[in-house]
Amino acid sequence: MNDSSKGDSGSLRRRSIHPGSGRRQAAAFPRGRVLQAEDAAAVKALLGEAPRERALLIEYLHRIQDHEGCLPEGHLQALAEELRMPMAEIYEVATFYAHFDVVGSGEERPPKVTVRVCDSLSCALAGAEGLLRALQEKLPGVRVLRAPCIGSCHTAPAAEVGHRHVDHADAAKIEELARRGALDPEMPAYQGFDDYTKAGGYAALRACLSGARKAEDVIAILSDGGLKGLGGAGFPTGRKWGLVRAEKAPRLMAVNGDEGEPGTFKDRIYLEQQPHKFLEGMAIAAWAVEAEQVFVYIRDEYPAALEILKRELGTLAAAGLLAHTKVWVRRGAGAYICGEESAMIESIEGKRGYPRHRPPYVAQVGLFGRPTLVNNVETLYWVPTILEKGAAWFAGQGKNGAKGLRSYSVSGRVKRPGVVLTAAGSTCRDLIALCGGMADGHHFKGYLPGGASGGILPAYLADVPLDFGQLEKHGCFVGSHAVVILSDKDDMKAVALNLMRFFEDESCGQCTPCRNGTAKAVQLLGAERWNAQLLADLSEVMADASICGLGQAAPNPVKCVFKYFPEDLR
Repeated sequence: MNDSSKGDSGSLRRRSIHPGSGRRQAAAFPRGRVLQAEDAAAVKALLGEAPRERALLIEYLHRIQDHEGCLPEGHLQALAEELRMPMAEIYEVATFYAHFDVVGSGEERPPKVTVRVCDSLSCALAGAEGLLRALQEKLPGVRVLRAPCIGSCHTAPAAEVGHRHVDHADAAKIEELARRGALDPEMPAYQGFDDYTKAGGYAALRACLSGARKAEDVIAILSDGGLKGLGGAGFPTGRKWGLVRAEKAPRLMAVNGDEGEPGTFKDRIYLEQQPHKFLEGMAIAAWAVEAEQVFVYIRDEYPAALEILKRELGTLAAAGLLAHTKVWVRRGAGAYICGEESAMIESIEGKRGYPRHRPPYVAQVGLFGRPTLVNNVETLYWVPTILEKGAAWFAGQGKNGAKGLRSYSVSGRVKRPGVVLTAAGSTCRDLIALCGGMADGHHFKGYLPGGASGGILPAYLADVPLDFGQLEKHGCFVGSHAVVILSDKDDMKAVALNLMRFFEDESCGQCTPCRNGTAKAVQLLGAERWNAQLLADLSEVMADASICGLGQAAPNPVKCVFKYFPEDLR
């Protein structure tokens, strides 16, 4: 360095910078986005006195979305400032979930009214495509979107206007609601705390809390009764409780209410009609594993259930029945993948819903790094009944070697679709009869035994028991017991394409076999003639190499079409 770079004292002088250079601009102005005072004030007001915790990120994104109708970029920057998080983390979470609308500066905000029309299989069979076309023509100024299953398969075609479910939707109904701005959910009539208690409810929980029942005895009763996880995996409930209880405290609990499998709606029915039976089972589970906190994760498509739970949890706490734990309700944001337990845990922690690699399992390292019990809604719903009536009674309700009662979500080509409560191990033929038979003009051709990912079986296999471990030899599984009935009027190639489009849309994108595999499969299935060898190779890669069950099971319907419905390939 020569002498001209020094001042009189010998210290280094700042070099002159050309007036038009970037370095001059960087020195004169703050780098990056400039937080506007109005954005900062708006977000502060929306958060109020709520704790500035990173785990609450998705809850706070919902507050902004609900208030603004979108997520303005300036508000996201203000939220990043409040939570002391990098803007990149806020953005990656906000753009992961389908129900958040990130709007950059200068971009147009979405219309005030959004209509979502379900285009998953049961609704597609009931005319969703025609409804979408009609709405796009009749509703200028309203955003009309395709949506995955919204849990109304029995009232197909189904739609949402804002947060209001529309059963047996048609253009006239939706147009009227949109015109009136009737966007809030209709609250169903349900059994409240007083009526549930008068009918004997909470006796089992009170016995647990008083010491009249021991945790080990409760776990043994559930094991002897044969209760299994009814969210899809079928893991023995008593064994799971015992494993979590054996882990070192502190322990937590998460309830999986993200019922997003096309064809499934049983959990929604129970939450909206008999919430306290579920809440009692949840409270007993928390007591049994000594969970300090419980996080109930409910999908955003169930706004009425969310509101009911918030109301009734306050009643339950006031009655002194939650003194042993603290319960939080968490709201999903439109991501089917969060039905996978580790993705749900990531979402509860305020992150993208990326499935975790295993091991460790969530029973060992779950929420916030703690041992965590995860059960779905229906599993917990049965706990009080089993404790009241005994293990032998519950186990004896099954048939064909299965134990217990089971809630089958039945939709498609039957006269009376809905939740069928009957013996575990019932067959598809049993369910069709209980639904009043096939719809007029339709002849039974095949069925989905376990929702979109459970495969497709032909009518001649209608007498296979619909229970865990019974369908695998046929290349299928029962999953969450979502049964969609298909008829002679349905093209199985079109059915498989509809299901694969769902998986393509709902892939979280974390792993290449699923992210690229589902997209490639949609392309191949859209061809007039299917390339059997290429689809077989692709299915094998997806099944073997995907991180979680979404990519692993996505090829099941395609494989079943080749195996059971070759006539549809001609």
